[in-house]
Parts: sequence; C-alpha cells; structure tokens
Amino acid sequence: MDTSKILNNEYKGKLFPYLDTFPKIHPSVFLADGVKIIGNVEIDEDSSIWYNTVIRGDVHYIRIGKMTNIQDCSMLHVTNGKYPLNIGNKVTVGHAVKLHGCTLQDLCLIGIGSIILDGAVVEERSMVAAGSVVKPNYIVPTGKLVGGIPAKVIRDLTETELEEFEKSAERYKKYTELTLQSLNKF
Repeated sequence: MDTSKILNNEYKGKLFPYLDTFPKIHPSVFLADGVKIIGNVEIDEDSSIWYNTVIRGDVHYIRIGKMTNIQDCSMLHVTNGKYPLNIGNKVTVGHAVKLHGCTLQDLCLIGIGSIILDGAVVEERSMVAAGSVVKPNYIVPTGKLVGGIPAKVIRDLTETELEEFEKSAERYKKYTELTLQSLNKF
C-alpha cells in the first residue's frame, strides 16, 4: 500500500478499516469518486474501480486480480466466515452488478445488472448475460454464455466473443488513462 496516497488524501473517504484489517490497494489501481472499500480487501495492479462502487470485505476477504475492472455502482460483499469473494485477472464486471461470496476466474465478463450468489463459480472465458441471477453454488462452464433467472447455459461463446475478454480489459485500462488525463486538466 502506498501510504503517501492516504497522506495526500487521494484515498481519503474511499478506504476504511474493519477491526484489524485495512484495504491493500496496488498504487496503479484507479479508484473513481464515490468508491468505498472496507476491510480485508486486496486489489492488484492496473485494476479499476469505477464510480460509486462498494467493496465490503468486513466478515471475510475479497481479492481482485490484475487489470480487472469493476464498473459503476457495483456492490461486492462476502458471507460471514463461509464464502470470500475472489475475482481473477482481466475480468470485466458490468455496471450495477452484485457479487456475493462467489469466484470469478480470469478473463470472464459479467453483464450489467447481474447478481452472482454465494459459492457460485464463473469459470475462465465465460460470460454471464446482463440481468441474470447466478444461484448459489452454480458453476458457469468455460466457454459458455449463461443467462436468465436463474441463469442456465444458453450457448457456446463464439471465437469473436472469446477474443473480447482480453480487449475489454485493455479498453478499461485505456479508459483509466484517459480519465486520469482528464482529471489532471482541471
């Protein structure tokens, strides 16, 4: 943790302790205005957390990998002593997503407004359609699109869709750079 960011108020009002834990944020992580991160949370390099997202690692831990983007108004939480939240590398989490005590493996995409519940696993290179609810302990298989309430396999992902995971991560890294340039102009 780069304590100079806390001392310089860059993280003031964004990071909060819970008991004896305090978030550990790699210095390259972008935290947009309105973000609240509480407790036992670690976020790795080049990830971005967008406007008004809450990441609450109070009663278990949350780990977010490299170059992952958590988009605006998302809510990330855990289950007391039972289910942590693990998010891999180059994951795209759409706007207003709710993640609760689940695992998202590398290079997956979670559509806008989806809910993924306790013990569920979204395997690498898979996609959850916008507005879906992934029920507890459900496994989203690699290379598949799931959707609906409750979510179920709809079809195999196309080659174009599979290539999009990496592109989405790169796009959000660029959005971070452009946002920081814009903020530095004023």
